[in-house]
Amino acid sequence: MKALGIGLIGTGYMGKCHALAWNNVSAVFGDVERPRLVHLAEADAELASSRAREFGFARATDNWRRLIDDPEVDVVSVTTPNQFHAEMAIAALEAGKHVWCEKPMAPAFADAERMLAAARSSGRVAVMGYNYIQNPAIRHIRSLLDEGAIGTVNHVRVEMDEDFMADPDAPFYWKSEAASGYGALDDFAVHPLSLLWCLFGHVEAVIAELARPYADRPLQDGGRRAVENHDIASVLMRLPGGVSGVLMANRSAWGRKGRIALQVYGSKGSILYDQERMNEFQLYTTAGRASEQGYATILTAPHHKPYDRFIPAPGHGLGFNDLKVIECRELIAAIAGMAAHAIDFNHGLRIEKSVHAMARSFREGRWIDIDAG
Repeated sequence: MKALGIGLIGTGYMGKCHALAWNNVSAVFGDVERPRLVHLAEADAELASSRAREFGFARATDNWRRLIDDPEVDVVSVTTPNQFHAEMAIAALEAGKHVWCEKPMAPAFADAERMLAAARSSGRVAVMGYNYIQNPAIRHIRSLLDEGAIGTVNHVRVEMDEDFMADPDAPFYWKSEAASGYGALDDFAVHPLSLLWCLFGHVEAVIAELARPYADRPLQDGGRRAVENHDIASVLMRLPGGVSGVLMANRSAWGRKGRIALQVYGSKGSILYDQERMNEFQLYTTAGRASEQGYATILTAPHHKPYDRFIPAPGHGLGFNDLKVIECRELIAAIAGMAAHAIDFNHGLRIEKSVHAMARSFREGRWIDIDAG
Protein backbone atom coordinates (compact mmCIF):
# COMPACT_ATOMS: atom_id res chain seq x y z
CA MET A 1 0.00 0.00 0.00
CA LYS A 2 1.40 3.39 -1.00
CA ALA A 3 2.12 6.06 1.55
CA LEU A 4 -1.06 7.95 2.34
CA GLY A 5 -1.21 11.72 1.92
CA ILE A 6 -2.63 13.32 5.07
CA GLY A 7 -4.63 16.49 5.57
CA LEU A 8 -5.35 17.81 9.08
CA ILE A 9 -8.13 20.30 9.82
CA GLY A 10 -7.78 21.81 13.30
CA THR A 11 -4.68 21.91 15.48
CA GLY A 12 -6.00 22.10 19.05
CA TYR A 13 -5.92 19.31 21.62
CA MET A 14 -7.17 16.58 19.30
CA GLY A 15 -5.49 18.03 16.23
CA LYS A 16 -2.11 17.58 17.89
CA CYS A 17 -3.11 14.04 18.92
CA HIS A 18 -3.84 13.19 15.27
CA ALA A 19 -0.58 14.79 14.15
CA LEU A 20 1.40 12.73 16.67
CA ALA A 21 -0.39 9.57 15.54
CA TRP A 22 0.34 10.19 11.85
CA ASN A 23 3.97 10.97 12.71
CA ASN A 24 4.43 7.82 14.82
CA VAL A 25 2.30 5.06 13.31
CA SER A 26 4.98 3.76 10.95
CA ALA A 27 7.72 3.77 13.58
CA VAL A 28 5.53 1.98 16.13
CA PHE A 29 4.02 -0.70 13.90
CA GLY A 30 6.67 -1.05 11.20
CA ASP A 31 4.26 -2.64 8.70
CA VAL A 32 2.89 0.48 6.99
CA GLU A 33 4.47 3.12 4.81
CA ARG A 34 5.22 6.37 6.61
CA PRO A 35 2.30 8.73 5.83
CA ARG A 36 3.08 11.93 3.94
CA LEU A 37 1.96 14.95 5.95
CA VAL A 38 0.70 17.04 3.06
CA HIS A 39 -1.60 19.84 4.17
CA LEU A 40 -2.76 21.48 7.41
CA ALA A 41 -5.67 23.90 7.87
CA GLU A 42 -6.41 26.36 10.67
CA ALA A 43 -8.71 29.36 10.91
CA ASP A 44 -5.75 31.76 11.10
CA ALA A 45 -3.02 31.74 8.42
CA GLU A 46 -0.18 32.54 10.83
CA LEU A 47 -1.27 29.82 13.24
CA ALA A 48 -1.62 27.36 10.37
CA SER A 49 1.95 28.04 9.22
CA SER A 50 3.30 27.73 12.76
CA ARG A 51 1.50 24.44 13.42
CA ALA A 52 2.57 23.04 10.04
CA ARG A 53 6.21 23.61 11.00
CA GLU A 54 5.70 22.07 14.44
CA PHE A 55 3.75 19.03 13.24
CA GLY A 56 5.75 18.42 10.04
CA PHE A 57 3.17 19.25 7.36
CA ALA A 58 4.41 20.45 3.98
CA ARG A 59 1.71 23.07 3.36
CA ALA A 60 -0.62 25.23 5.44
CA THR A 61 -3.82 27.13 4.71
CA ASP A 62 -6.47 29.20 6.48
CA ASN A 63 -9.15 27.75 4.15
CA TRP A 64 -10.01 24.11 4.88
CA ARG A 65 -11.64 23.70 1.47
CA ARG A 66 -8.25 24.24 -0.18
CA LEU A 67 -6.96 21.30 1.84
CA ILE A 68 -9.83 19.08 0.69
CA ASP A 69 -9.24 20.12 -2.94
CA ASP A 70 -5.55 19.16 -2.68
CA PRO A 71 -5.05 16.12 -4.97
CA GLU A 72 -2.17 14.89 -2.82
CA VAL A 73 -4.44 14.46 0.23
CA ASP A 74 -5.86 10.93 0.58
CA VAL A 75 -7.11 11.08 4.19
CA VAL A 76 -8.60 14.04 6.07
CA SER A 77 -8.41 14.25 9.87
CA VAL A 78 -11.29 16.40 11.15
CA THR A 79 -10.51 17.67 14.66
CA THR A 80 -12.50 20.91 14.80
CA PRO A 81 -15.30 21.80 17.28
CA ASN A 82 -18.36 19.54 17.06
CA GLN A 83 -20.59 21.84 15.02
CA PHE A 84 -18.16 21.81 12.05
CA HIS A 85 -17.74 18.03 11.76
CA ALA A 86 -20.60 17.36 9.35
CA GLU A 87 -19.78 20.01 6.76
CA MET A 88 -16.09 19.14 6.68
CA ALA A 89 -16.45 15.36 6.72
CA ILE A 90 -19.11 15.37 4.00
CA ALA A 91 -17.04 17.69 1.80
CA ALA A 92 -14.00 15.44 2.22
CA LEU A 93 -15.96 12.28 1.38
CA GLU A 94 -17.55 13.90 -1.67
CA ALA A 95 -14.05 14.83 -2.82
CA GLY A 96 -13.05 11.16 -2.64
CA LYS A 97 -11.03 11.37 0.58
CA HIS A 98 -11.05 8.93 3.48
CA VAL A 99 -12.07 10.56 6.79
CA TRP A 100 -10.94 10.25 10.39
CA CYS A 101 -13.39 12.42 12.37
CA GLU A 102 -13.28 13.17 16.05
CA LYS A 103 -16.34 12.40 18.13
CA PRO A 104 -19.22 13.10 18.17
CA MET A 105 -20.40 12.92 14.57
CA ALA A 106 -22.53 16.10 14.76
CA PRO A 107 -24.82 17.90 17.23
CA ALA A 108 -27.85 17.41 14.94
CA PHE A 109 -28.89 13.82 14.20
CA ALA A 110 -29.90 14.73 10.64
CA ASP A 111 -26.33 15.91 10.01
CA ALA A 112 -24.94 12.64 11.38
CA GLU A 113 -27.26 10.78 8.99
CA ARG A 114 -25.95 12.88 6.12
CA MET A 115 -22.39 12.00 7.12
CA LEU A 116 -23.17 8.29 6.98
CA ALA A 117 -24.93 8.69 3.63
CA ALA A 118 -21.89 10.52 2.24
CA ALA A 119 -19.59 7.77 3.47
CA ARG A 120 -21.72 5.08 1.86
CA SER A 121 -22.00 6.97 -1.43
CA SER A 122 -18.29 7.70 -1.60
CA GLY A 123 -17.12 4.15 -0.93
CA ARG A 124 -14.37 5.65 1.21
CA VAL A 125 -13.42 4.67 4.74
CA ALA A 126 -14.86 6.94 7.44
CA VAL A 127 -14.10 6.26 11.11
CA MET A 128 -14.67 8.07 14.39
CA GLY A 129 -12.07 9.09 16.97
CA TYR A 130 -13.00 6.71 19.78
CA ASN A 131 -9.50 5.76 20.88
CA TYR A 132 -10.38 4.37 24.35
CA ILE A 133 -11.58 1.14 22.72
CA GLN A 134 -8.01 0.61 21.49
CA ASN A 135 -6.59 0.19 25.00
CA PRO A 136 -4.96 -3.28 25.32
CA ALA A 137 -6.66 -3.54 28.73
CA ILE A 138 -10.10 -3.05 27.16
CA ARG A 139 -9.29 -5.52 24.40
CA HIS A 140 -8.27 -8.08 27.01
CA ILE A 141 -11.41 -7.47 29.05
CA ARG A 142 -13.39 -8.24 25.90
CA SER A 143 -11.51 -11.53 25.48
CA LEU A 144 -12.22 -12.45 29.12
CA LEU A 145 -15.92 -11.78 28.60
CA ASP A 146 -15.90 -13.88 25.42
CA GLU A 147 -14.23 -16.72 27.34
CA GLY A 148 -16.87 -16.56 30.09
CA ALA A 149 -14.28 -15.73 32.75
CA ILE A 150 -16.95 -14.02 34.91
CA GLY A 151 -19.87 -16.13 33.71
CA THR A 152 -22.99 -14.55 32.29
CA VAL A 153 -22.92 -10.75 32.55
CA ASN A 154 -26.01 -9.32 34.22
CA HIS A 155 -25.13 -5.71 35.14
CA VAL A 156 -22.79 -2.98 33.89
CA ARG A 157 -22.02 0.43 35.37
CA VAL A 158 -19.91 3.04 33.61
CA GLU A 159 -19.07 6.53 34.83
CA MET A 160 -17.15 9.31 33.08
CA ASP A 161 -16.04 12.27 35.17
CA GLU A 162 -13.75 15.24 34.57
CA ASP A 163 -13.53 18.69 36.14
CA PHE A 164 -12.84 21.00 33.17
CA MET A 165 -16.32 22.54 33.68
CA ALA A 166 -16.29 22.39 37.49
CA ASP A 167 -15.32 26.00 38.23
CA PRO A 168 -18.47 28.17 38.29
CA ASP A 169 -16.31 31.24 37.54
CA ALA A 170 -14.64 29.76 34.44
CA PRO A 171 -15.49 31.84 31.34
CA PHE A 172 -18.22 30.77 28.94
CA TYR A 173 -16.88 29.02 25.82
CA TRP A 174 -18.20 26.93 22.96
CA LYS A 175 -18.72 23.70 24.91
CA SER A 176 -21.61 25.41 26.76
CA GLU A 177 -23.35 26.50 23.56
CA ALA A 178 -26.43 24.69 22.30
CA ALA A 179 -24.74 24.62 18.87
CA SER A 180 -22.12 22.23 20.27
CA GLY A 181 -24.75 19.66 21.32
CA TYR A 182 -26.33 18.40 24.52
CA GLY A 183 -23.18 18.78 26.65
CA ALA A 184 -22.33 15.83 28.86
CA LEU A 185 -24.13 13.40 26.55
CA ASP A 186 -22.61 13.94 23.11
CA ASP A 187 -19.42 15.79 24.02
CA PHE A 188 -18.58 13.33 26.76
CA ALA A 189 -20.73 10.24 27.40
CA VAL A 190 -20.12 9.04 23.85
CA HIS A 191 -16.78 7.69 25.08
CA PRO A 192 -18.30 5.26 27.60
CA LEU A 193 -20.90 4.40 24.95
CA SER A 194 -18.02 3.42 22.66
CA LEU A 195 -16.73 1.06 25.37
CA LEU A 196 -20.18 -0.45 25.79
CA TRP A 197 -20.35 -1.01 22.02
CA CYS A 198 -16.93 -2.67 22.07
CA LEU A 199 -17.77 -4.98 24.98
CA PHE A 200 -21.51 -5.65 24.69
CA GLY A 201 -23.00 -4.10 21.55
CA HIS A 202 -25.25 -1.09 21.21
CA VAL A 203 -27.66 0.17 23.84
CA GLU A 204 -31.29 -0.97 23.34
CA ALA A 205 -33.32 1.34 25.62
CA VAL A 206 -32.69 4.29 27.97
CA ILE A 207 -34.23 6.64 30.50
CA ALA A 208 -32.21 9.72 31.37
CA GLU A 209 -31.95 12.68 33.74
CA LEU A 210 -29.80 15.72 32.83
CA ALA A 211 -28.59 18.49 35.14
CA ARG A 212 -27.08 21.95 34.78
CA PRO A 213 -25.01 22.76 37.91
CA TYR A 214 -24.41 26.38 36.86
CA ALA A 215 -27.12 28.45 35.15
CA ASP A 216 -24.69 30.91 33.56
CA ARG A 217 -21.00 31.73 33.17
CA PRO A 218 -19.01 34.99 32.95
CA LEU A 219 -18.00 36.39 29.56
CA GLN A 220 -14.44 37.50 28.85
CA ASP A 221 -15.58 41.07 28.14
CA GLY A 222 -17.95 41.35 31.08
CA GLY A 223 -21.48 40.24 31.79
CA ARG A 224 -22.72 36.68 31.86
CA ARG A 225 -24.24 34.21 29.40
CA ALA A 226 -26.69 31.43 30.15
CA VAL A 227 -25.32 27.90 29.91
CA GLU A 228 -27.24 26.28 27.06
CA ASN A 229 -26.63 22.58 27.65
CA HIS A 230 -26.13 20.13 30.54
CA ASP A 231 -22.90 19.13 32.26
CA ILE A 232 -24.32 16.12 34.14
CA ALA A 233 -26.16 13.08 32.82
CA SER A 234 -27.52 10.00 34.63
CA VAL A 235 -28.93 7.19 32.51
CA LEU A 236 -30.49 3.77 33.11
CA MET A 237 -29.97 1.44 30.16
CA ARG A 238 -30.95 -1.93 28.77
CA LEU A 239 -28.12 -3.67 26.92
CA PRO A 240 -28.22 -6.71 24.60
CA GLY A 241 -29.01 -10.04 26.23
CA GLY A 242 -31.11 -8.48 28.98
CA VAL A 243 -28.09 -6.89 30.72
CA SER A 244 -29.02 -3.92 32.92
CA GLY A 245 -26.82 -0.85 32.80
CA VAL A 246 -26.12 2.53 34.38
CA LEU A 247 -24.24 5.39 32.74
CA MET A 248 -23.26 8.56 34.61
CA ALA A 249 -21.32 11.46 33.12
CA ASN A 250 -20.18 14.68 34.81
CA ARG A 251 -18.05 17.42 33.25
CA SER A 252 -18.05 19.40 36.51
CA ALA A 253 -16.69 16.80 38.95
CA TRP A 254 -13.91 18.46 40.95
CA GLY A 255 -10.86 16.22 41.32
CA ARG A 256 -11.64 13.92 38.40
CA LYS A 257 -9.26 14.32 35.45
CA GLY A 258 -9.85 11.48 33.02
CA ARG A 259 -12.05 8.98 34.78
CA ILE A 260 -14.00 6.32 32.93
CA ALA A 261 -14.90 3.78 35.61
CA LEU A 262 -16.26 0.52 34.24
CA GLN A 263 -17.80 -2.16 36.47
CA VAL A 264 -18.96 -5.43 34.92
CA TYR A 265 -20.79 -7.99 37.09
CA GLY A 266 -21.44 -11.58 36.07
CA SER A 267 -22.65 -14.87 37.50
CA LYS A 268 -19.08 -16.01 38.30
CA GLY A 269 -17.16 -12.83 39.01
CA SER A 270 -16.63 -9.19 38.09
CA ILE A 271 -14.23 -6.82 36.34
CA LEU A 272 -13.33 -3.25 37.40
CA TYR A 273 -11.49 -0.72 35.23
CA ASP A 274 -10.67 2.99 35.65
CA GLN A 275 -9.27 5.11 32.81
CA GLU A 276 -7.20 7.15 35.28
CA ARG A 277 -5.26 3.91 35.85
CA MET A 278 -5.49 2.86 32.24
CA ASN A 279 -2.75 0.21 32.32
CA GLU A 280 -4.45 -2.10 34.78
CA PHE A 281 -7.80 -3.61 35.71
CA GLN A 282 -9.18 -5.74 38.53
CA LEU A 283 -10.54 -9.25 38.05
CA TYR A 284 -12.54 -11.28 40.57
CA THR A 285 -13.65 -14.83 39.87
CA THR A 286 -15.45 -17.35 42.04
CA ALA A 287 -13.07 -20.02 40.75
CA GLY A 288 -10.50 -19.02 43.38
CA ARG A 289 -10.17 -20.52 46.85
CA ALA A 290 -12.74 -19.28 49.37
CA SER A 291 -9.92 -18.18 51.68
CA GLU A 292 -8.58 -15.80 48.99
CA GLN A 293 -11.59 -13.58 48.35
CA GLY A 294 -10.68 -10.34 46.60
CA TYR A 295 -9.66 -8.79 43.31
CA ALA A 296 -6.48 -9.58 41.39
CA THR A 297 -4.84 -6.59 39.68
CA ILE A 298 -3.92 -7.34 36.06
CA LEU A 299 -1.15 -5.16 34.63
CA THR A 300 -0.99 -4.71 30.88
CA ALA A 301 2.00 -6.40 29.28
CA PRO A 302 3.45 -7.34 25.85
CA HIS A 303 1.06 -10.30 25.49
CA HIS A 304 -1.86 -7.83 25.59
CA LYS A 305 -1.57 -6.81 21.92
CA PRO A 306 -0.58 -4.30 20.63
CA TYR A 307 1.15 -3.17 23.85
CA ASP A 308 4.26 -5.01 22.58
CA ARG A 309 4.60 -2.56 19.67
CA PHE A 310 5.38 0.21 22.15
CA ILE A 311 7.13 -1.41 25.12
CA PRO A 312 8.81 -4.82 25.50
CA ALA A 313 8.33 -5.02 29.29
CA PRO A 314 5.13 -5.41 31.37
CA GLY A 315 3.78 -2.78 33.73
CA HIS A 316 5.46 0.24 32.13
CA GLY A 317 2.25 1.62 30.68
CA LEU A 318 0.81 3.27 27.60
CA GLY A 319 -0.75 6.73 27.39
CA PHE A 320 -3.64 8.53 25.72
CA ASN A 321 -1.63 9.44 22.61
CA ASP A 322 -0.47 5.83 22.22
CA LEU A 323 -4.12 4.77 21.92
CA LYS A 324 -4.45 7.32 19.12
CA VAL A 325 -1.51 5.71 17.31
CA ILE A 326 -3.26 2.33 17.57
CA GLU A 327 -6.46 3.89 16.23
CA CYS A 328 -4.49 5.36 13.33
CA ARG A 329 -3.13 1.90 12.49
CA GLU A 330 -6.66 0.48 12.50
CA LEU A 331 -7.76 3.23 10.09
CA ILE A 332 -4.90 2.37 7.74
CA ALA A 333 -5.90 -1.30 7.92
CA ALA A 334 -9.48 -0.39 6.98
CA ILE A 335 -8.26 1.69 4.03
CA ALA A 336 -6.22 -1.32 2.89
CA GLY A 337 -9.40 -3.43 2.93
CA MET A 338 -8.43 -5.38 6.05
CA ALA A 339 -10.50 -6.09 9.15
CA ALA A 340 -10.20 -3.17 11.55
CA HIS A 341 -11.09 -2.61 15.19
CA ALA A 342 -12.64 0.83 14.77
CA ILE A 343 -15.97 2.61 15.01
CA ASP A 344 -16.99 3.52 11.47
CA PHE A 345 -19.75 6.01 10.64
CA ASN A 346 -22.34 3.20 10.65
CA HIS A 347 -21.63 2.30 14.29
CA GLY A 348 -20.99 5.96 15.04
CA LEU A 349 -24.56 6.73 14.01
CA ARG A 350 -25.83 4.08 16.45
CA ILE A 351 -23.98 5.88 19.23
CA GLU A 352 -25.59 9.14 18.08
CA LYS A 353 -29.00 7.42 18.21
CA SER A 354 -28.31 6.49 21.83
CA VAL A 355 -27.39 10.08 22.69
CA HIS A 356 -30.49 11.55 21.05
CA ALA A 357 -32.68 8.89 22.67
CA MET A 358 -31.27 9.92 26.06
CA ALA A 359 -32.02 13.58 25.37
CA ARG A 360 -35.54 12.70 24.23
CA SER A 361 -36.05 10.54 27.32
CA PHE A 362 -35.13 13.52 29.51
CA ARG A 363 -37.56 15.79 27.67
CA GLU A 364 -40.43 13.30 27.78
CA GLY A 365 -39.68 11.68 31.15
CA ARG A 366 -39.95 8.08 29.95
CA TRP A 367 -38.07 5.05 28.64
CA ILE A 368 -37.08 5.28 24.96
CA ASP A 369 -36.38 2.22 22.82
CA ILE A 370 -33.49 2.63 20.37
CA ASP A 371 -33.99 1.44 16.81
CA ALA A 372 -31.45 -1.25 15.92
CA GLY A 373 -31.24 -0.11 12.29
